[in-house]
Amino acid sequence: MKILVLGAGRVGSAIAVDLAKDDRFEVRAADRDDARLRSLEDAYGILGERVDFSLPTTVTRAVGHADAVISAVPGFLGYRTLQAVLAAARPVVDIAFFPEDPLTLDEEAKRAGVPAIVDCGVAPGMSNVLVAHADRRLDTTTSVAIYVGGLPETRVGPFEYRAVFSPIDVIEEYTRPARVVVDSSVTVRDALSDVEIIHVPGVGDLEAFTTDGLRTLVGTIDAPQMIEKTLRYPGHAAKVQLLRDIGLFSPEPVNLADGSSVRPIDVAAALLFPLWQRQPGERDMTVMRIRVEGVKDAQRTCYTYDLLDRFDADTDTTSMARTTGYAATMALRLVVDGRFTDPGVHPPETLGRRPECVEFLLHGLADRGITYQESIEPDRETSS
Repeated sequence: MKILVLGAGRVGSAIAVDLAKDDRFEVRAADRDDARLRSLEDAYGILGERVDFSLPTTVTRAVGHADAVISAVPGFLGYRTLQAVLAAARPVVDIAFFPEDPLTLDEEAKRAGVPAIVDCGVAPGMSNVLVAHADRRLDTTTSVAIYVGGLPETRVGPFEYRAVFSPIDVIEEYTRPARVVVDSSVTVRDALSDVEIIHVPGVGDLEAFTTDGLRTLVGTIDAPQMIEKTLRYPGHAAKVQLLRDIGLFSPEPVNLADGSSVRPIDVAAALLFPLWQRQPGERDMTVMRIRVEGVKDAQRTCYTYDLLDRFDADTDTTSMARTTGYAATMALRLVVDGRFTDPGVHPPETLGRRPECVEFLLHGLADRGITYQESIEPDRETSS
C-alpha cells in the first residue's frame, strides 16, 4: 500500500519513519524543502517528492498516486491541503491543526467516499479520544480539563522553551482567542489568560494558561464546564504576553521612520525562532493531564489520564514528534486495516466513542513507549 506523508518536518519525518518500518507500506514524503527530503532518503531510504503546498492542484496531483495520506503541513496551509486531498478522494489523517473548522469539509469527504480523521495528534488528538472515551462511560459528564505542553528537559532562558512543532503555529497558539465552556455556554477568553500552577510528579511545578485547544470538543461533548490549558515553565506566559500586548505578534504592517513598512510578526519571528530552536542533543518531554468528571451509577466519578513522555535518544526523535506523529500513524492503520472506514470528516472523539478503536490506539502507542496512565476516582473495586 502506498502512503504519502505531506510535510517532512520534525513530526512529519517521525511519521514517515514509523510507517516505513511496516512492511505493508511503501512510504513517500512530500515537502518543498529539498534538504528535509534528502535527509529522510539518506537516513532511512524514504523517497521524497518536492511539492509546493500553497498550490492545491499540485497537492491533488501528488496524492493521486497514493492509497492513503497523512497531512503534517503547517497550520496556515492545512485547510487548503486537506481540501486538495479530498479532491483526490484519498483517505487521510490530518495533524495540521488549522484555524478553520474542519467539519465544513464533511460533505466533500462524504462525496469522495473517504474518511478524513482530523486533529489527530497528541492534543488535540489523543486528548479528544480519551475525553470521549471517559464521557461514554459516564452517565453524565460535568467537567473536562486538559493540561498539555511540550517542554525542554533543561531550562534555558529567557523563555525556557523550545519550539517542538512549527514556531509560527506556536505564535498562533498565543494569539488565537480561546474558546472555553462555562456553565454550558461557549465563552471566548484571551490566550495566555487564567494562569495557574500545577504540580507534575517527575517534573515539578508548571504554569498552565488558557489556549484554544478544545476545538471540536466544544460541539461534541455535552459538559457544562470545559477548558484546555497549555503547560510551560513558570514565568513564560508573562513574557510572551508582554510581546503580544505591545503588538509584536501583529500581522498588520507598521510604517517606519525611513518610509518603509514591516509586519511586527515577521520581526518577532526572526528574533524568537532562533531562541526557540532546539539545539543538537537537547531533550524534550511531553506532559499531559486530562480530567473528566461526572456521575456514574449515582456516584461522582473522575477519570484522569496522565502522560509523561521523553525524548528518544536511540532514534533522536523528540517526544512531541513521537506523541503527535505516532497517534497519527496508528489512526492511519485503523483506516487502512478496515477498522474505521466511515466516509466524512471525523474528529478524534469519533474514535474515542468506539472502545475497539481506543484499545487499538493505546496498544499501538504503548508498543512505541508512549503510555497513558488511567486512574479512576473513586476506585470502584476498592470502594465496593
